[in-house]
Amino acid sequence: MLYNLFYYFHDYYSPFNVFRYITFRTALAIITSLVITFISAPWIIGKLRKLSMTQYVRDDGPRTHLKKEGTPTMGGIMIILSVVLSVLMWGDLSNKFILIMIASIIGFGLIGLTDDYLKVVKKNPKGLGGWYKAGAQIALAIAIGFSFYYDPNDIYIAKLSIPFFKKWLIDLGWFYVPFTILVIVGASNAVNLTDGIDGLAIGLVGVASLANAVFVYISGHTGFSQYLNVLYLPGTGELTVFCGAMFGAALGFLWYNSYPADIFMGDVGSLALGGALGTLAVITKQEIVLAIVGAIFVIETFSVIIQVSSFKLTGKRVFKMAPIHHHFEVKGWPETKVIVRFWIIGIILALLSLTTLKVR
Repeated sequence: MLYNLFYYFHDYYSPFNVFRYITFRTALAIITSLVITFISAPWIIGKLRKLSMTQYVRDDGPRTHLKKEGTPTMGGIMIILSVVLSVLMWGDLSNKFILIMIASIIGFGLIGLTDDYLKVVKKNPKGLGGWYKAGAQIALAIAIGFSFYYDPNDIYIAKLSIPFFKKWLIDLGWFYVPFTILVIVGASNAVNLTDGIDGLAIGLVGVASLANAVFVYISGHTGFSQYLNVLYLPGTGELTVFCGAMFGAALGFLWYNSYPADIFMGDVGSLALGGALGTLAVITKQEIVLAIVGAIFVIETFSVIIQVSSFKLTGKRVFKMAPIHHHFEVKGWPETKVIVRFWIIGIILALLSLTTLKVR
């Protein structure tokens, strides 16, 4: 909105021309979402605590987590609020990719909000229920997938890009929509599983947002995409603004979610952020790269799958506790050490993912 307003005056006052630059508006989006988070956080934390919307802590986990009981949850509301308001202010709302991303983060956020509400307010430990939650996620992912599949302007429709190779594409055909569902729903749940200790998930989301900002900016820029031999996808560059808004919101929320956390994001935040990362990967044809930059999320997910499968088949557990970050806690690693070491790995993986742009 503000983008359109300010850019309108560029013919009358040349400095307003700066608003046409995606990089400038991305910087504004970062600052705006950060400020919105800082302003809204104290009020939201107080309100959630007053309404007794606080976290339930499992008694079979690390004993150090018991002191977290009573910490306000559902803080993802402020993350979504910050991202959406920032994008509405500085993004080009005529860009269909921006609208899809807004729909994605709000849609997955509403699924998470429903789950949190049933757990916290209605005291239903199962929340929305596995089948209902998965069904809602799949339905939303199908809608997103079909919005791409029937785009006549997308010459790379239903194509999977292979990193480290010059425009090596695999035509997925009819399998494109199921693949889209797998990526988006998988990413949503992966972030949700990672959100188990203070600041871990939101820190990794911040790193992933920066890496994605580079990918979407390059893929939407004719010069850079040609020079680096990556797919040129017109219009995707505008998503740099969205990535910036996510990064700013992640920084702001981390201020309150860092150890010891004043608030948890809850499913409303983790499902929304994971769904947004998955949708970004699908839009830019970087689904495989997402598995690199978000490898920690992938490992967390597979640790749960391995643990459950092993226990059901053999009656034995592979890890002391799953997801894997709890495994290291039970082994005796301090929570802060687990968080920082996982962040370091996440940063290294993000840098590795960026090498796919040049090594082709």
